[in-house]
Amino acid sequence: MSFFPFLRENARWLAGGFLLTFFASYGQNFYVALSSGGIREDLALSHGEFGGLYMFATLASAATIPFAGRLADRMPIERYAALVILGLGACMLLLANAWSAAIVFIAIAGLRMFGQGLMNQTAMTAMGRWFSLNRGKAMSTAALGHQFAESVMPISFVAFAAFAGWRGAWMINAVFFILIVLPAVFLLTRKPREQSAAEAGYRDEGRQWASGEMLRDPLFWLLLPGLIAPSLIGTTVFFHQVYLTELRGWSLAQFAGSTPVLSVFAVAATFATGFVTDRFHSTVMLPVMLAAMAVATLALGTISSTVAILVFMAGMGVAFGVYSVVLGAIWPELYGTRHLGAVKSLVTAIMVFASAIGPGLSGWLIDAGVSLPVMIQTMAGYAAVAAVLVLFAEPVARKRAAVRKSIPVQVAVP
Repeated sequence: MSFFPFLRENARWLAGGFLLTFFASYGQNFYVALSSGGIREDLALSHGEFGGLYMFATLASAATIPFAGRLADRMPIERYAALVILGLGACMLLLANAWSAAIVFIAIAGLRMFGQGLMNQTAMTAMGRWFSLNRGKAMSTAALGHQFAESVMPISFVAFAAFAGWRGAWMINAVFFILIVLPAVFLLTRKPREQSAAEAGYRDEGRQWASGEMLRDPLFWLLLPGLIAPSLIGTTVFFHQVYLTELRGWSLAQFAGSTPVLSVFAVAATFATGFVTDRFHSTVMLPVMLAAMAVATLALGTISSTVAILVFMAGMGVAFGVYSVVLGAIWPELYGTRHLGAVKSLVTAIMVFASAIGPGLSGWLIDAGVSLPVMIQTMAGYAAVAAVLVLFAEPVARKRAAVRKSIPVQVAVP
């Protein structure tokens, strides 16, 4: 089925997934980090102290996600999504009224768990279950929420904070989120999607892996360094965006205002990855993602002019666009749909854990006198090494995905 008829026939379910990924940004690092300067000032914290608080709060959230995420296998999507939205909204209100490090810790842990973790997991679990033959199109459409959020949410936060302060900005967003977004998502997802005649004949062949079995699969460990790269690298850079702009002599408005560049490239990469996923399989796009990330971080770490911002945003846009589709599509491709909620919750916890390491470790290194640009250059090397591992893993992933789809193995060169 071509894209526009598919979009028209499945608009309500795709819109529900889009809203979940869009408003997951309230718990994403690029959004939370915009408050880092205000939080550090109000609580008199150093870069290392706040980075450590952020890291341990994120680790705490990662520890809870596998347990909370399993409920997605037992509850209707609309009820599960409503609980996640209420939890995220409550944590937003808590952060807006936090005046101690302990309360900030709890609020950030909740934002990371419900926002970065469970909002995204809910959206992609729903797309993975509701769609089979057009899973790539569904994932890429829902994932557009990430791209649009990265474009408009930082700018909107800066605008709200300009007249209401960072606390007021969180308060305004929390009220809107609970009163408007919650009922919208519930109404869009409460009616189960019925499969088409073609999908009814679809057979999900192959082994149905439980989450524990996935952890014993060598293929998983070959892919993991590449899959955690966007969380590890992207989180670290955006977390320290205020400090980085100070080092380079750029304004924060220049950096945050360049996110539309990121979004344009991310949207293009999202649609391309959706097409490739339906035509071949999702793993074939991972080397593209890692190469784009290596170029982006190398430019940001070595170029001191504002050109580096544009190169970084473009490269990370490609990486985030590929990542947003692959991270949803790869698990049902390789491990089946029977235990998808448990598999996704475990994977989400690992991704959140990776996003915790970067800000904490880099904050301590900054306090110890290590250059942030040098750290960013090191990230480029990590992405390159991860790309090599993925190239070794791709043939195995291709064969497994072909068996799962009950189609002949097709060879694709990234």
